[in-house]
Amino acid sequence: MDIKVLGPGCNNCVNLEARTREALADLDQEATIEKVTDTAQIMGYGVMSTPGLVIDGKVVVSGRVPSVKQLTKLIRT
Repeated sequence: MDIKVLGPGCNNCVNLEARTREALADLDQEATIEKVTDTAQIMGYGVMSTPGLVIDGKVVVSGRVPSVKQLTKLIRT
């Protein structure tokens, strides 16, 4: 599984990455997590409001930080 956290490094971006890691741990699932801070790359995903979360090439979150429970559901699908 390939996960990208999109954002400039703000608190919400840091929180999204931490919660994503927690959700992966809860699921006992491994993934590659990459931080994408380049504005052009972020916009390339169609994300206009950060933070964003991309799982296996699909944008699943934009402009908010979901709960660990919500992230667990997104990772499972």
